[in-house]
Amino acid sequence: MLKALSLKGEGDITGHVYKGNPMTDITIKPAQSEHLAALRAIELASFETLRGTGAVTGAPVATSLDDFSRLSEEGILFAAFAAEDIPVGFAGAYIAENWLHIVEADVHPNWQRQGIGRRLINALLAEGKARGLTGASLTTDRYAPFNAPFYASLGFDILQEEALPPRLKALLAAETNSGLAPQRRVAMQRVY
Repeated sequence: MLKALSLKGEGDITGHVYKGNPMTDITIKPAQSEHLAALRAIELASFETLRGTGAVTGAPVATSLDDFSRLSEEGILFAAFAAEDIPVGFAGAYIAENWLHIVEADVHPNWQRQGIGRRLINALLAEGKARGLTGASLTTDRYAPFNAPFYASLGFDILQEEALPPRLKALLAAETNSGLAPQRRVAMQRVY
């Protein structure tokens, strides 16, 4: 069911300046093994954007190549590509208890604020719906404008403590144990 999706937008991860409307060259499609190192670099670059909002502190961290590979093989991993197949963003998810769980979505800072993240998430949501899943879930920062408020604009609702299923409670606890501030973390879901 995974297929390439054409998008519109602008920007470039490499610093190259395109003439005309460069987003006509943006495509979203499943990431392949040869793209994983670039996706990791995008996540590391995006860490600094999160740091600017207070959502993270400390040394930059990113998904391991092994975890990206597992997500690509066992879950869903879409990437946004500029001209010449240059990755500029990605979004990944796995399926748990008939829910699509979005684990990570990042757009390189040079390409942010152009709708690429929204299109990546919409591609994941469409894939989950096509697979007949109940809906989508995620955990994210409550305050960064491109986190919980962004997902709310896509139809996700914040789950209150009493409504959290055990799997989301466990994820939030693991995030706290890894050093993320619990008062900033929130679980969200969207039913199809």
